Amino acid sequence: MIRTLLIVAAILTMGAFSSVADENEKKGPVLEFEKSRQDYGTVYVDDLPDGNLKIKFTNTGDEPLVISNVRACCGTRVRDWPREPIMPGDEETIEVSFRLAPRPQRISRTVTVNYNNEERPTVRYRIVGQVVERE
Repeated sequence: MIRTLLIVAAILTMGAFSSVADENEKKGPVLEFEKSRQDYGTVYVDDLPDGNLKIKFTNTGDEPLVISNVRACCGTRVRDWPREPIMPGDEETIEVSFRLAPRPQRISRTVTVNYNNEERPTVRYRIVGQVVERE
């Protein structure tokens, strides 16, 4: 009888631990950019890059991803971003545009995305580079 009770208690305990483990495996929606940032490197004043950029990302989580806001700084304009839920495994894009003045400068722009992830609700995408005069 005692042996049967111990076996039942062990099974119940293992079941409780496995359900906790299942809950820990759930990660919710996760926004992962195709590239961590756009790095233009060194560009010349007379050969500036096009100021239109499509930032690709994927929902690598296990729940639908919903973007609540996308904002940009430093003269960068957010042209379009997905308003509908993005299913796990689906890829989407955020479209931004910016203008670079034809003068030497450091390129440093940030696009900030807010979405429905409880642990990390904000992610940032950086646009970097250096504009120089041609020698």
